[in-house]
Amino acid sequence: MSRDAEYADTTQKADQGVEPTGKFRVYFGAVAGVGKTWAMLDEGWRRYKRGSDVVIGFVETHGRAHTAQQIRDLPVVPRKVVDYRGTTFEEMDLEAVLARKPEVALIDELAHTNVPGSGPHPKRWQDVLEILDAGIGVVSTVNVQHLESVADAVQRITGVAVRERVPDWVVRRADQLELIDSSPEQLRRRMLHGNVYPPEKIPSALTSFFRYQNLVALRELALRFVADETEEELLGFLVARHPDIVWDTAERIMVVVTAAPGTDAVLRRAARIALRAHAGLHAAYVVGDDRSRPVPKQALKAIKHLAEDLGATWHDIVSDDPAPALVHFAKENQITQIVLGASPASRWEQLTSRSSVVQRVLRFARQSGIDVHVINRYGESAPQSTAGAPDDGGG
Repeated sequence: MSRDAEYADTTQKADQGVEPTGKFRVYFGAVAGVGKTWAMLDEGWRRYKRGSDVVIGFVETHGRAHTAQQIRDLPVVPRKVVDYRGTTFEEMDLEAVLARKPEVALIDELAHTNVPGSGPHPKRWQDVLEILDAGIGVVSTVNVQHLESVADAVQRITGVAVRERVPDWVVRRADQLELIDSSPEQLRRRMLHGNVYPPEKIPSALTSFFRYQNLVALRELALRFVADETEEELLGFLVARHPDIVWDTAERIMVVVTAAPGTDAVLRRAARIALRAHAGLHAAYVVGDDRSRPVPKQALKAIKHLAEDLGATWHDIVSDDPAPALVHFAKENQITQIVLGASPASRWEQLTSRSSVVQRVLRFARQSGIDVHVINRYGESAPQSTAGAPDDGGG
């Protein structure tokens, strides 16, 4: 079938009642170079040829000729030029996109951090949410490494710190999440052929972030994330058709948070447990009446913000005795699993044989029939490095 005939056939099906594509579509991949930007541009071109008002809000080709060719005749909203610390940058012009009022805007690299002074928001995903709120459809791209819930896992796997982050709930908000998949072998061949990075960057990339084992693990993370999304859609369909049948267990996960270092890793691990169990996530913080030990407010604020990004419900529990208070809260809220971080016993606990909070939670939870996951809070970090880390890797 010719391309023109394909467009005509698609249009005819749309007229026969086929639902149009959702307002927010995300092309999702394991790493840079799998073809997300290419797919986004191809989708935009198909809609443009069918008569939709499609514009390019921002596309980053990273010098890839095949990707640049996909732009074709698509209208482009001019970029905003920003001077920052003596260097000129180009960013998406949010105001111009909103003023243009297209039906659909193609906006690459959802996790991108905007240059200071380029607009009202520090992150591109915040720009996208404002565009969606204005009634404009968005097609975007993101890599699994940028998801907040798996950031620490990616860091442990690759040894590379990922600076660009996007909250999971933003990606989950997409009406359509489409995986652009590529085997590790195929991706490394594309790298060697110069289809991903310029020649001078290829050797270091292949021996660092793009090592075969890394690509296998990142692909598995991406497949699991999309599989969980598909299962949620299936459950929603089944419940809508048969509301009288219980299709899933009512798991509820509670993660115990503090302002101590390493709590962010425990919180992300709990988010992954909740995701795989299709469970609600509750973050519980015990507020004590003892003022002798001041709480680092900025650290606690950062943990609370991370909990919100991961979709957790925050609870302040007032008590001078954390262990029974946490288990009591869990029982009242039908929590089925508790996640908390372990740290080495203090010198006072070792000398007095005093039970730690973790040990007491384990004892009380066992009496109440609640499962407990104890995470090594200080064993979550990986070596910090930025070599070969494609933070804005594009398609």
